[in-house]
Amino acid sequence: MSETYDVLIIGAGLSGIGMACHLTRDCPGKKFAVLERRQSIGGTWDLFRYPGIRSDSDMFSFGYAFRPWNDTKVLADGPAIRQYVIDTAKEYGVDKKIRYGLKIVSADFSTADALWTVQAIDEASGETRRFTSRVLISCTGYYNYDQGFLPDFPGADSFKGTRIHPQHWPEKLDYQGKKVVVIGSGATAVTLVPAMAGTAAHVTMLQRSPSYIFSVPGDDKISGLLSRFLPSKWVHQLARTRNIKLQRVMYKAAKRYPNRIRKLLLGAVKQQLGDAVDMKHFTPSYKPWDERLCAVPNGDLFKTLKSGKASIVTDHIERFTETGILLKSGQQLEADIIVTATGLNIQIFGGVQVTVDGETRDSGSLMTYKGALLQDVPNLGWIMGYTNASWTLKADMIARYLCRLINHMDERGQTLFVASAPDGEMQDDTILGSLGSGYIRRAQSSLPRQGRQLPWRVLHAYELDKPMLLEAPIEDAYLQFSSPASETGSRGGRTRRKLSAAA
Repeated sequence: MSETYDVLIIGAGLSGIGMACHLTRDCPGKKFAVLERRQSIGGTWDLFRYPGIRSDSDMFSFGYAFRPWNDTKVLADGPAIRQYVIDTAKEYGVDKKIRYGLKIVSADFSTADALWTVQAIDEASGETRRFTSRVLISCTGYYNYDQGFLPDFPGADSFKGTRIHPQHWPEKLDYQGKKVVVIGSGATAVTLVPAMAGTAAHVTMLQRSPSYIFSVPGDDKISGLLSRFLPSKWVHQLARTRNIKLQRVMYKAAKRYPNRIRKLLLGAVKQQLGDAVDMKHFTPSYKPWDERLCAVPNGDLFKTLKSGKASIVTDHIERFTETGILLKSGQQLEADIIVTATGLNIQIFGGVQVTVDGETRDSGSLMTYKGALLQDVPNLGWIMGYTNASWTLKADMIARYLCRLINHMDERGQTLFVASAPDGEMQDDTILGSLGSGYIRRAQSSLPRQGRQLPWRVLHAYELDKPMLLEAPIEDAYLQFSSPASETGSRGGRTRRKLSAAA
C-alpha cells in the first residue's frame, strides 16, 4: 500500500523546509509530504556538531526571504541556524508534513501515469515504504551525509590518539589540555582552530596549500542602529539588499580584476597579523574565487594565531606516527587528537537511483534547465543553491519557480512537464566547473553538465537568475507540457484532470 501526494519533497534541511513553506504559501491546495532520513529537522545544520560551527555567508541573505533573520550577528552559529529552520517549519505548519527516518532507495517515473513511485526503507523497523506523487523535488544538498572525504594517509592506523572527521564529531569529545592538529584549510578548519584553541593545550592548523581568508564584522552595527528607529522588516530588507549587492560586486571584481582583489585580500590579512605569522601561510597560488573564500568573524583566526594559542603549518604529510604526524620537511607534529577537516564527498540526489520508465537517468550525462529541472526527467524539481553567494538566495528562487510551474500546469489542466534540449547543446564543463576545489574535481563524473547558453547554463549570477526564474514566462521552446492518454479529454484539446488540489 502506498501513500499518494501531489508533491513529495526529499530532505528536511534548509532547502526542503523552504520548499515546503513556499508550497504552503503559493500552492495552498496541494497535498505534500517531506521525506527525511534523519530523525530531526535541519539537514546540514543538524548533522554537523563540531565546535564553533557557523554559516560562511551573512545571515541576512542566508536566511529565508519570506521569514526575516532578526539578529545583527553576521555569521550565526549552527545551533541558532538549526533553531531558525525548526521555527520556520513550525510557523508554516510544515513540521507536521515530515516523515522521519526514511532512507530513499529509488524513484521511478511512469510516463504513462505521469506519476513518481518512491521506495523508502524505514531504518528503525526495516520496513519498506512506498509513496507516489505527481511531482518530486530533491532538496538533499550536494554531499554524502554518510561519509566525508578522507584521503588515504600513510600510517593512519599507527596513530595511538583520537582521529575524527568533523562530519562525525563525537558528542562528548574532551580536548581540554590536549594537543590538536586540524588538517585542512577550508571553512571548517578556520572555524575549528579558534573554537578549540581556548580549551586545548595547543591547536595546529596543517594545510597542504593556503586559502583566501578575510575578516567580516561579528555584528551588523548599521542594522543594529537602524532597528532603533525602523520596523524590523525594513531593517532586514535593507540589510539583505545591501549584502546581496556587496556579494555580487566582490565576486565580479575578483573575476575581472583578480590581481587587485588578491592584493586587497592579502593586504587585509597582513594588517591583522603584522609580523606574528609568515604570510606564506595565507598566500594562495590561485586567483580569488577560483575556490570559495573563507570568512572569519572579527578576524578570530588571526587573533588566535597572534596569541600563540594556535599555529599554522603549510607542508605535506609524509605519514602518521604513533604520536602525531611526520611532514615531508621532516618536522614532527605531536598530537593527542587529529581532526581531518579534509572535505566532503559530493552526492547528487542523496544517492537515490532515479529512473524514468525503468531506465536510469545519470545526472552526470544530463544538463539542468534553469538550474531547477533536470534534462529529460519529467516532473522532477532540483534545488541547488549558490556556491559564490548565500545558498538560500537561489534555493528560495527555485522554490518559487517550481510553485509557479505547478500552478501553471493546473491552469492548463496538464500533469506532465519535461525539459528537452536541442542536439549539440551539451558542453563538457559541469555546473560547478567555475570552482577548482578538490571536492568538485573529484565529482566531475556525477555533476550535471553545462549547456552552451541559457537556460542550459548555470551562471551563479543572482541578477540574471532572478528575472529568469521569477519573471520570465513559464513556457518556452524547451519546456514541454502534456498529459497521459488516460487523462486526456476531448474538450478543447485540454485535459479533464488537473493536479490534485487535495488538502
